[in-house]
Amino acid sequence: MKLARDQVSEPVDADARRKIAPVICYPVETLPRPDLAAYRVARERWQKIEEVIVPPRDARSFDVPAGCFFRIVSIEGPQVGDLNLWAANDLDERFFSGKTRALNGTHLSTGDQLWSSLPYLRPMATITHDTLDWYGFDEYGGSVHDVIGTRCDPYTHRLLSGHDYHHCCHSNLTRALAHRLNRPKEAVEPAVHDVLNVFMCTGFTRDTGQYFMKASPVRPGDYLEFFAEIDLLGALSACPGGDCSAEHSSDAAVCHPLLVEVYKPEAPPQGWTSPARNPYGRQHGE
Repeated sequence: MKLARDQVSEPVDADARRKIAPVICYPVETLPRPDLAAYRVARERWQKIEEVIVPPRDARSFDVPAGCFFRIVSIEGPQVGDLNLWAANDLDERFFSGKTRALNGTHLSTGDQLWSSLPYLRPMATITHDTLDWYGFDEYGGSVHDVIGTRCDPYTHRLLSGHDYHHCCHSNLTRALAHRLNRPKEAVEPAVHDVLNVFMCTGFTRDTGQYFMKASPVRPGDYLEFFAEIDLLGALSACPGGDCSAEHSSDAAVCHPLLVEVYKPEAPPQGWTSPARNPYGRQHGE
């Protein structure tokens, strides 16, 4: 429970101040938008080139070449996944959940793009299909695929419970990246970053503003599909909270595996080019 605030007196114009209309921090009307129609045409002729099973309470890495598609699929039961993405050849360029949230909103779906960290700030992947797009926002303000949570981690778990738990998504992602790069966990842990909470249903309480979770509406066969704008290294953790209906960082929750599928189209989307690293809008050579 949040601590009670000290009592303070309201100014006489308090209601008027509350009624001031909001202003969008980052208007995106000038932002180049992906050509989803071209992506749909490209995905009509593709072949699966890789699939990876992510075991419950564990994580696995995967590669997606630029110009390919990948899906995260629910295959057995309701399960939340924590997704990290890096530029394939540079761990310093990674998914930037905060800027992605600022540009797209708190929850992502079809047409939204996942942006990379500064100073690169380019689209890493575009969401091309979401079978949970029907959910929208519920009466509690909850929705799916959020970029507001971080990831369950052993440090916060110990802070709140006093216990050690090492199947948290942070730990799982660290182990998967260390295995992929054949490096010690301590060396790669700083590269693990805030996630896209795939299939997770979350929001903020209206009275206290606290981050909440509720049972994911995901069903076997549901998937979130992406187009890789650049060469990607990915890692996905099947959260130890299962569908996150009660708790995370838990050995009691029912958990299920997740599937990652990678597809190569016969030809890239018409007019598509992979975005170059181009910090501060400079052209190459300037």
